[in-house]
Amino acid sequence: MGDITEAAAAAFDDAQPHPPAMTKENNLFMQIVVNPDGTITRPEVPLIPPSSSSSSTTAAAVSRDVPLDASLGTNLRLYLPNPVPTNSKLPVVLFFHGGGFVLFSPATAFYHAHCEAMAAALPCLVASLDYRLAPERRLPAAYDDAASAVSWLLGAGGAADPWVAAHADLSRCFVMGSSSGGNMAFFAGLRTKSAAVRGLLLHQTYLGGVERTPSEAASGDDAMLPLEANDKLWSLALPEGTDRDHEFCNPVRAMSPEALAGMPRCLVTGNRGDPLIDRQRAFARWLADQGGVEVVARMEHEGGHAAELFVPESADELFDAMREFMSADDHTSA
Repeated sequence: MGDITEAAAAAFDDAQPHPPAMTKENNLFMQIVVNPDGTITRPEVPLIPPSSSSSSTTAAAVSRDVPLDASLGTNLRLYLPNPVPTNSKLPVVLFFHGGGFVLFSPATAFYHAHCEAMAAALPCLVASLDYRLAPERRLPAAYDDAASAVSWLLGAGGAADPWVAAHADLSRCFVMGSSSGGNMAFFAGLRTKSAAVRGLLLHQTYLGGVERTPSEAASGDDAMLPLEANDKLWSLALPEGTDRDHEFCNPVRAMSPEALAGMPRCLVTGNRGDPLIDRQRAFARWLADQGGVEVVARMEHEGGHAAELFVPESADELFDAMREFMSADDHTSA
């Protein structure tokens, strides 16, 4: 996806908070072109640089990019509220963006704005991961990058970073993801199971399966995640030769509940109009009832998939749920 012009970025910004009505026809996932050789051509989207590349910023948060693994081309974009609170250190949210494992990055305009808003609203230090995308790097590459980001944040990398050292309370670290990022946050929780990770924030987790759920079957013309696009994304992301009952896609079916032993408490959030809401509800029940995980479920928010990126009220609902969950952890730990 290369850089875009400043004019294009400005045009996107001018459209907020009321972007053009999204339809299946202008859906970005539907614009992915799968080439005859198996490569893909991605649609171009506005990219925003970190505020550290500017002399000043009036944004709700300041941001800068730091390398994670130079050999893999991965990095983290860090966000601090603007102005930075000086009276106490901040909780940390390690964030994995959505995009079906195939599109977007922390620099994508709507994810950059979302992380700015999150850092300011909670307030917290946000670390947004720029992970490897499919199909060039199919799963579990994104999971490997997520686990590396947890290790960086809680290890020597975070300790050496000036923003983390000065402003982060790493005893209050939460791993969060939205859509495919929510899927990544779940698998990061499975892999790390570190006592330093106080909770997982799993928003509209991207899940699937061979057999359609009613909400999936009704999503043929969904504006944000039409069924055809959903099928395409999984075909590009999963390991070759596997189907959608693979554990990366359908852990409720494919994974033993015993694998959940030691998982931190989870906030599971979803929107009623999301084509994936049936799976997300079943996922929350599975975590709690079979896995014995402490789950706080908030599954009745209005809106569709990714509404929080474009509807301020949806973002506020999500931030309120996050703040309540993180604050309850403070009281439990006291």
